[in-house]
Amino acid sequence: MSSLNNVFYFQHGIGVLANVFLLLFYIFIILCHRPKPMDLISCQLTFIHTVMLLTGGVVWVTDIFESQNIDNDIKCKIAFYISRVMRSLSICITCLLSVFQAVIISPSTSFLVNFKLKLKKYIIYAFFYIWSLTLSLNSYLIFYVGGFTNVSETSQMKVTKSCSLFPLNYIIKALNLTVTTSIDVFLVGVMLTTSAYMVVILFRHHRQHKYLHSLSHPRSSPEKKATQTILLLVNFFVVMYWVDFIISSTAVLLWMYNPVIQSIQKLVLNVYPTVTPLVQISSDNRIINILKNIRSKYHHIV
Repeated sequence: MSSLNNVFYFQHGIGVLANVFLLLFYIFIILCHRPKPMDLISCQLTFIHTVMLLTGGVVWVTDIFESQNIDNDIKCKIAFYISRVMRSLSICITCLLSVFQAVIISPSTSFLVNFKLKLKKYIIYAFFYIWSLTLSLNSYLIFYVGGFTNVSETSQMKVTKSCSLFPLNYIIKALNLTVTTSIDVFLVGVMLTTSAYMVVILFRHHRQHKYLHSLSHPRSSPEKKATQTILLLVNFFVVMYWVDFIISSTAVLLWMYNPVIQSIQKLVLNVYPTVTPLVQISSDNRIINILKNIRSKYHHIV
């Protein structure tokens, strides 16, 4: 357990630093420059991942509140609600990122080209609906989660030292599981579809230009590089999502608290928000140029 915790803290520290740096960069771009439509989505995703890591997958939040004079039920509800909302927002905004990139790189003959001119308008609407639906759909946790007690332990599933899940009515439980699973499967399906569409476009583009550039290796265009980055993130997210889904389903089916399973799930859940900013930083020429300028100025001073 101690080794798993050490890995978690290292992962958590790297993820928080990378996300905070990227968040400050996007805020600077939005406030001081003309941001691209994808900058608005990436900023939103970075903010969500920052909150995800700062809440520490529920456990850290409940531990922080433990020393405060706050009712155990209230702190568990807040911690689980924030964690679940951020997880849901992460999959929604990642899907949005994939869809909008597919629109951006669509050829002039595609019907998607009609949406390009109104991307910023659609992004604002998309943010509003995503946040509204996510906040409302996860409100069931207010009734489903509470402080762990020793009374009728068989009816509770202990998920942290002080929090537990309570059994719900079978119909409500089935309805909630159906809705949340259907939404997740739909979003993952959209991501895979748009990813396949982008791969086809990139392949066609490469095939059309391979003879012109057969003797040289030109640098990738910004759009092509951005598309490859988003493809990497989307496919990585899908893999991590299903791993987390399998672990979560196993825990729920067993209806038991296992610290090892919880720690592994916590590591898996935080892999995507930790890796995402590192990939974005390494693939964004604007950030790379800023870091190069800082490095050159530092060497010049030294």
